[in-house]
Amino acid sequence: MRIDVITLFPEAMVDLTGLGVTGRAIKDGRVELITWNPRDFAEDRHRTVDDRPYGGGPGMVMKVEPLGSAIRAARKAHVLNMQEHGHGQEHGRRDENTRVSLMSPQGRRLDQAGINELAGRRGLILVCGRYEGIDERLVASDIDEEWSLGDYVLSGGELAAAVIIDAVTRLLPGVLGDEQSAVEDSFMDGILDHPHYTRPEMAGDMPTGGTVPEVLLSGDHEAIRRWRRKQALGRTWQRRPDLLEGRQLDKEAEVLLQEFRRELDFD
Repeated sequence: MRIDVITLFPEAMVDLTGLGVTGRAIKDGRVELITWNPRDFAEDRHRTVDDRPYGGGPGMVMKVEPLGSAIRAARKAHVLNMQEHGHGQEHGRRDENTRVSLMSPQGRRLDQAGINELAGRRGLILVCGRYEGIDERLVASDIDEEWSLGDYVLSGGELAAAVIIDAVTRLLPGVLGDEQSAVEDSFMDGILDHPHYTRPEMAGDMPTGGTVPEVLLSGDHEAIRRWRRKQALGRTWQRRPDLLEGRQLDKEAEVLLQEFRRELDFD
């Protein structure tokens, strides 16, 4: 997958994506990360990319010309790359594979469904805003969608872009050593993940007791599957009940959740 990132801090973007799973995927060529700096498209000698907002107020706003030129250059290169790989893109044509995504607290809240959607594209074009934001005329003319990590404000879009890149990379074929790792992650089934344990079997110095649940040592794969699903459902009910609201559970899930509740003396 090719990922183009428009950012005033390309070095930081490379550093943020250079570790762990994402870093290995880039090194192995499964992900191609391209950065575009709007300063390279500024035409004045100071390479100015921001200015004071009309109407007054604090902070600065990213200017139309350099950022817009960077976005259009990235989109053009993205399309050319897709053509070279036989995907039949036309110059200037916008579809889901050439959509420009702005990192913005005003955007669609990022969740696993959104990550699945993004991972299904052949490439991503991510725009990292800075200062008080970007000129609204650019949003209208060059931005296709906006994504938000949550209801709070960051200093810039680089962290949000790095989150998207990391989450999407995990879902790409061949990136994880075990494909089931991504499938069994929290939220992949719309609920939280089950608890995990590893050696040693006994950890006597733990303040809350250090015994691994017996079922996980039993070798009974069906019992383990059932326990894990029950714990996932129960943990979701305890910590994120909103994920279960309006959700139609299958018969096994209903039974398992009832068992979990009984075990905690809630019934």
